[in-house]
Amino acid sequence: MSIEQALHTRSESKCELCGATDALAVFPVPPASDDSVDQSVLLCDTCRTQIENPDQVDANHWRCLNDSMWSQVPAVQVLAWRMLNRLRAEGWPQDLLDMMYLDEESQSWAEATGDHLSDDEQVRHLDSNGAVLEAGDTVTLTKDLNVKGSSLTAKRGTAVRNISLVPDNPEQIEGRVDGQHIVILTKFVKKQK
Repeated sequence: MSIEQALHTRSESKCELCGATDALAVFPVPPASDDSVDQSVLLCDTCRTQIENPDQVDANHWRCLNDSMWSQVPAVQVLAWRMLNRLRAEGWPQDLLDMMYLDEESQSWAEATGDHLSDDEQVRHLDSNGAVLEAGDTVTLTKDLNVKGSSLTAKRGTAVRNISLVPDNPEQIEGRVDGQHIVILTKFVKKQK
C-alpha cells in the first residue's frame, strides 16, 4: 500500500485538518526525516497553500482546528498546534492552545521549525556585520583564533564552509578548520556572498 493510499484509508479520504474532500495530496510534516505515513498528513489544497504561505492565511478557515486538534495522529496534532500558534493573535486560537495537550515527543516535533515563535523570539545567528547566518553558509574569519584544547590557530581570512548553527546559542556556530571541528563565535566571522 502506498503512502497516499494509507493516508486516504486513515483519513477516510478527507483533509485531516479541515475535512474537505477535494484536491487532496500528501503533505510531509517538516522537518520530516522520512516520508512515512506517520510523518505525513493528507491535506486539501486550501490548507496546504495557507501552511506554506503565511501571508495568505484566512483565520476563519482555521476554525476547523477546534475539531482536528483532538486527532489521535501526532502529525495532525503537530500541524494543528503550529497553525494555532501562528494565529494566536486572533484570540480564539489561544483558548484552543490552552486546552491542547501534546506528549513530549510531539511537542519537540511541533517546536522544531520555530514557526510558533514571533520574529523577536527566534534565535538568529548574525555575523560581525549583522548579516543573518544560515546552516550551510560559508564564512570568513575576521581575526586569528586560538582553538582551545589544540595547538591550532585559525588564521584571519580562513574560509569556513558548510557551517552549522548552535540551536540554543545565537553567538556560536560550528565548522571545520584544517580538518578539525570547532565552535566559533559569530562576532569573529563575516558571511561570504
